[in-house]
Amino acid sequence: MSVTTAKENILKRIRKALSNPVPLPFPQSEGTSDIYLPATDDLEVTFAETFTKLQGKFVYCEKETDLHLRLQQLITVKDWTKIFCSNAEWSNRYSNTISLATCDASITGCEMLVARTGSIVLSSTEENGRTASVYAPVHICIAYTNQLVYDVKDALQLLKEKYAGNIPSFITFASGPSRTADIEKTLVTGVHGPKEVYLFLVEKSSL
Repeated sequence: MSVTTAKENILKRIRKALSNPVPLPFPQSEGTSDIYLPATDDLEVTFAETFTKLQGKFVYCEKETDLHLRLQQLITVKDWTKIFCSNAEWSNRYSNTISLATCDASITGCEMLVARTGSIVLSSTEENGRTASVYAPVHICIAYTNQLVYDVKDALQLLKEKYAGNIPSFITFASGPSRTADIEKTLVTGVHGPKEVYLFLVEKSSL
């Protein structure tokens, strides 16, 4: 049998099969249904549980005054003397260095929080957003309960709607401190980013 004849026979069988398709053995495998079950707990609880499992440090605050009290207590206990913060809302209160490379900790906001994965969604819309959450040995993120979404797809959809065709050049999903097991298969934190990540979640009913 020549190569051409063999090829024609294969194509005939393919055309025949396509003209008489068989039912899918797994009808739910087309990607039309959610892989993960919907949230059963409050998003705050789901996020806190997942985030802490990833070695993140979670602090819940009922209001802004609670936030500033707890954050200042943390800075004092840790004896951090060089705090980097370029966020206009908090820089006057906390920032006392312009050197990100030599700071003890950096403070940033975020776009939103993904409860299912315990992730902080960051973007370049915040000044120094590309570096402030990575270069400092400790990353402190301040977020609000109305920034919580359940899954990654929800976060991506909200980002598309928020920026409407002008998506930030940098978007990252940070889940706890930096960690790798490349070194003799031993888990090491702080290799490619911060050794500690603190998430201060402030109660807020609406944007």
